[in-house]
Amino acid sequence: MPYLNTFAPTSAPIDLTGTDEFASLCESAADLGIPHADDVRYCSRNLVINHLRLHVLEWGQRTNPTIVLLHGGNQSAHSWDLVALHLADRFHIIAPDQRGHGDSEWARDADYGPDQMASDALQLIEASGIERPIVMGHSMGGMVTMRLTSRAPDLPRAVVLVDVGPEVSQRGAAQIRNFVVRNVEFEHLDEFIDRVAAYDPFRSREHMERTARYNLVHRSDGKYVAKSDRILHDSSFRRPAADRRDVAEGFHRFQGPTLLVRGESSNILEADAAARFVEQLPNARLVEVSDCGHNVHSQNTPGFIDAVSGFLLNAAAD
Repeated sequence: MPYLNTFAPTSAPIDLTGTDEFASLCESAADLGIPHADDVRYCSRNLVINHLRLHVLEWGQRTNPTIVLLHGGNQSAHSWDLVALHLADRFHIIAPDQRGHGDSEWARDADYGPDQMASDALQLIEASGIERPIVMGHSMGGMVTMRLTSRAPDLPRAVVLVDVGPEVSQRGAAQIRNFVVRNVEFEHLDEFIDRVAAYDPFRSREHMERTARYNLVHRSDGKYVAKSDRILHDSSFRRPAADRRDVAEGFHRFQGPTLLVRGESSNILEADAAARFVEQLPNARLVEVSDCGHNVHSQNTPGFIDAVSGFLLNAAAD
């Protein structure tokens, strides 16, 4: 079996709470001191959106306020697992693998720009019967969140942007791009984990070992290969053009509450750029999380949860 993780094989949802993966997730939560309910709803399902099969993780009861979680580039919906586990007793959470990532289908036309991904997210929200969700996006997912909100400014009740803005460090972006391009195929799982550990000093190796299954498939030739569309690892590939300032400019029309979360050691969003962005938004504030870089919610999950929990509860109460 090439897949290292469990996900729904058909359109019918499957319960993931009885899997070894869920037990491993709970172990990570215990290691990090992240509280969660003993009994949570956590399932995997598939939907056809814009002619593509998108894999979706769903947490919590649908009667609770909804949070839509949009992951970053070369990541998957599982990057939010610890956050979702903690919030699942108070919120209904939808976390898709965006096109070309995780266990979702690859786009035949290689359209991985924020416009198309925003269209996917909007159709997913509509198909799921969700009204006025909180939308939270990290990095690439944050760009998608801004584009989604600029197209439907009355849809989100609140927005959380994680380490993303109209100005990014080109040096930091190049570091991420180089890591993605150079890490595609591996002879052994330990080789992948060694490279991630050298790149990410904030997470424990044990946590990396527990989550590696969500980044790789075991190919028939015995190699472990990245799940995301191979073209995204090609140094010559350029995503469909999207000017960051244009995306942010459209987002300025959003009047609802916005929280911008920056990693203290981020190599992508500089502190002064984050401050400028928040100053230009009508109803926004900035919070910085220590002991993490660009991947705030996975590198310091307890700090991230502390930073966003009050905002989420207040937004849900409005």
